Amino acid sequence: MYPGTDLNHIRPEPCQSCLNILNCRIILFLFFLPQSPPPSPPSLTSTSNPPMMTSPDSPPVVSPSPCPAPPPSLPSSPVPSSPAPSSSSLPAPPSLPPTGEVMVLALGRKKQRVLIALSILPNLFLAFLLSSDPLITLSPPHHCHLPGPLLSLEALNTSLPWEKRERLGEGGGPSQCKQYVNGSQTAVVDCESGWDYNVTEGLRNNIVTEWDLVCGQYWLVPVEEVCFILGVLTGCLGLGYAADRLGRSKALLTSLTLTVVFGVLVCVSPYPSIFIVMRFCLAAASAGVYLTLYITRLELCEPSLRLLVTMLAGLMTVAGELLLLAVALGCQSWRGLLGAGAAPLTLFLSYGIPGVFPESPRWLLLSERSADMNSFSERRNSNRDVRDDESFTELDSESALFSHPHLSFPELFHSRNIWKNMCVLGFTSFISHGISHCYSSFRGDVRGTAPSFYWMYLLSVCAGGGAWLLLWVTVDRCGRRGILLLSMTMTGLASLILLGLMEYLSETAITVFSVLGLFSSQATASLCILFTAEIMPTIIRGSGVGAVLALGCVGRLSSPLMDLRNHYGYFLHHVVYSSLALLAVLSILLLPESKRKPLPQTLADGEQYRRPPLGRRRRDNVPLLATPNPET
Repeated sequence: MYPGTDLNHIRPEPCQSCLNILNCRIILFLFFLPQSPPPSPPSLTSTSNPPMMTSPDSPPVVSPSPCPAPPPSLPSSPVPSSPAPSSSSLPAPPSLPPTGEVMVLALGRKKQRVLIALSILPNLFLAFLLSSDPLITLSPPHHCHLPGPLLSLEALNTSLPWEKRERLGEGGGPSQCKQYVNGSQTAVVDCESGWDYNVTEGLRNNIVTEWDLVCGQYWLVPVEEVCFILGVLTGCLGLGYAADRLGRSKALLTSLTLTVVFGVLVCVSPYPSIFIVMRFCLAAASAGVYLTLYITRLELCEPSLRLLVTMLAGLMTVAGELLLLAVALGCQSWRGLLGAGAAPLTLFLSYGIPGVFPESPRWLLLSERSADMNSFSERRNSNRDVRDDESFTELDSESALFSHPHLSFPELFHSRNIWKNMCVLGFTSFISHGISHCYSSFRGDVRGTAPSFYWMYLLSVCAGGGAWLLLWVTVDRCGRRGILLLSMTMTGLASLILLGLMEYLSETAITVFSVLGLFSSQATASLCILFTAEIMPTIIRGSGVGAVLALGCVGRLSSPLMDLRNHYGYFLHHVVYSSLALLAVLSILLLPESKRKPLPQTLADGEQYRRPPLGRRRRDNVPLLATPNPET
C-alpha cells in the first residue's frame, strides 16, 4: 500500500463475484435462460485502483468493498485461460411454487383431455344403477288368479267384485286384491292363488311381478325406494369424506369394486329382504363412484372448461338413461337390466393400474405426498447445488405454507362463510329435488288421469338433457348465481300457477306448466351441485358436495312416502314445497359468484368466496394518499 493513502476516500468498485450473484438472481427470478454465453469477466487489474503492495510476511489486506464473499459455486477470480461459461453450465431456472392451476396445466392438454374423457365414460353405465328404480318397481294392472282357462273381461266382472279406482278417473273396474268365494257373489275374500298381471309397459318381469309385491305386500315397494335413496345419501356422505381424506383415486377404486360386487349380489337375490339390503349397499357404492368422478373431473379442468365438461358428463348420463329404456325393452328382466349396468363397470377397475387414471393434482398439492409429485420436484432436486443461495428461501417457505396437508376441525367450525354457502345450496338442492315429483304426478293427482309411463319417463329424461343445454348456453354469460336465481323463480312460479289456477286450466295448460316446472327444477338441481363443487375448497370438496347431494336425497324421500300413503295429502305437500321455493329464492341472493374463478384450495381460500355487493362501492371518500394494507 502506498504511504499516505486513506482507505475511506477510496471509491469502492463492485467486485466480480457480486456482479455474478446479481446476474444469476436476475436470471433465476425472471425465469430467463440466455441463449448466448455471457461475456468473459474483465481482468482483475483495474486502472482506477492503485496497486497495493504487501510484504510476504504481512497478512493480506482486506478489500474495502462492501460486497459479501462469493459462494463456492460462483468463483470470484476466474482464471483468464479458462473458457467462458456456456449456457448449459448455468443452473436451470426453478419452477414456480405449484398451485392448483399450475399442476393441472403440467399434465398437458392431451393427457388432460384423455383423463376428462375417462371420467365421463362411466356415467353411461352408472345411469343403469342409479335410474333403474322406476322400471324395476313399476306395478302393472293385476287381478286375482282364477282357475281354468284365460277368462274374458265379462267373466272377470262376474268372478271379481267391482271397485272404484281412485286415481284412474271416475270409473271403476274389477278388484285387484279381492275375489268371490267359489264363484258366488255373496262373500269376498283376498286372493288365494296369486295374481295375473297385464304388463303393457316397462319390464315384463320385475320385482313386483316376480315376488307378488301387490295388495298386502305393496308396502315393500316404497320401502325399497326409501332404502335406495338412503343408500345414495349414505354413499354421498361416507365416500365423499373418504375422497377428502384418502384421495380421489383410492375412493374411486373402492367404490367401483363395491359397485361390481353388490351389483352381482343384487342380481342373484332370492328374496325381497335380501334384495332391499343389497340394493341399499349398491346405491351407496354407485353414489360414491358418481361423486368421486364428479369432483375429480372438475379438478382436472381450468375455469374456462368446467361448465363444458360438466355439461358433457350430464348429457352422458341422459344418454345412459335413454339406453336404459332401450335395454329394458329388449331384455324384459330386471336381473338382466341391472347386470347390464354392473358388468361394464368391471372394465373401469383398470383405472387402478399405475398411470392410467392418476390422483387429482389439486388433492396431491394438499397431501404433501412428494413421491406422487415427481413432475414438480425433479427440477428442484436436480438443482440442489444452487439451493444454498438465499434467493430460494422465500420460494421454499411459500410452498411449505401453501400446501397444508391436514384439516383443522376448529378452523372448519369457525368458517362461517363456507357453512353459509353450504346451507344455502343444500336447502336449494332439497327443494329442487323434492318438488320435481310434484310436477311429474300433478296431472294424475288433480285430474285423476294417470299418464303413460313411457311418456313420463321420456319427459323427465329429456327435461334433464334440455336443462343441461340451457345451463351451457347461459351460465357462463350470466353467472352461476343469476341463472340459479332465475331457475328457482321459474320453479316457484310454475308451482303457484298450478296450485292457484288448477280449476281453470285446461289439460294442455297443466301439461305446459308441469313441463316448465320439471325443467326448471332439474336445472336448479344440476346447477346446485356444480356451484357447490366450485366454491368448496379442495380440502373439503368431497364432503361439501356429498352433503348437498345428501340433502337432495332427503327431498327425494317425499316421492316414495307419498306413494306409501296412496298420494293422500298431495295438495298440502305441494303447497309446502312451493312456499319453501320462494324462501330459497331469497337465500340464493346470499351466494357468491364463481364464474371463471379458480377453485379454492384451503379453508382460507373458501372463506374468500363472499357475496358481491349489490351496488358499486363509492370511491369519492378514499384518501388521496391511502396505501393498501399489506396484511390484506
